[in-house]
Amino acid sequence: MILRKTNLNNIPSIMAIISDAQSYLKSLGIDQWQDGYPDEAQISLDIKNDDSYVISNDDNQVMGTVVFTTSPESTYDKIDGEWKTKSNVPYGVIHRLAVSNNYRGVGIAKFVFEFCERQLKEMGVQSMRIDTHRDNKGMQQLILGLGYEYCGVIILNSGAERLAYEKLIV
Repeated sequence: MILRKTNLNNIPSIMAIISDAQSYLKSLGIDQWQDGYPDEAQISLDIKNDDSYVISNDDNQVMGTVVFTTSPESTYDKIDGEWKTKSNVPYGVIHRLAVSNNYRGVGIAKFVFEFCERQLKEMGVQSMRIDTHRDNKGMQQLILGLGYEYCGVIILNSGAERLAYEKLIV
């Protein structure tokens, strides 16, 4: 597997993967991403901000997508709980991780987390943060299994709540 920066030509593949993820979440009774988010405008903004990545195989087929950034996340400023690190300390963030139905269950999400954590370690960044929907038990299980700790609840700009996790990297 290869994790590389996204380009505008990847948008159709990313949107197909997002659609797969939306259908999958709906089949599990999870209302996450059921309101048209993330849309093509969000993906284009992620690419413009240089935070968007695709996961591809040796044949250059796009298998998944993720946003990885070290830019501060405004919705993480307030938490009903406590982060493991102070808010003024740089941290990494993973958002919008989605895997194609054709490649679900082959370890792509774990690969992404390990790649991003290595990047943070090389940059000297102390931690990674992530949030997920309360009903997304699969993502919660993955996060906890990779050593992340539950820190509390954050509120998105939309008003929706998310469970927030953090892992010390360095």
